[in-house]
Amino acid sequence: MAKSETPKGKRPDYTVYFIQDREGCPWTTIGAAWSHNDGEGFNLKLDLLPNVAGRIVLRTIKAEGTEGGQ
Repeated sequence: MAKSETPKGKRPDYTVYFIQDREGCPWTTIGAAWSHNDGEGFNLKLDLLPNVAGRIVLRTIKAEGTEGGQ
């Protein structure tokens, strides 16, 4: 397996969120991200690809219920 591939069964390092460019919009979870072993990049798995203006944000996964910037 190449260094940049996501090992099967490895827990993601980040949750991927989408935030619309409007005040008060919720953070929507759209996928997960894994750090490369060499620290030079990420693999993303997106379950949803928004088609509206906004930002995609990666946040480290913390204890359940405390992640995100809401």
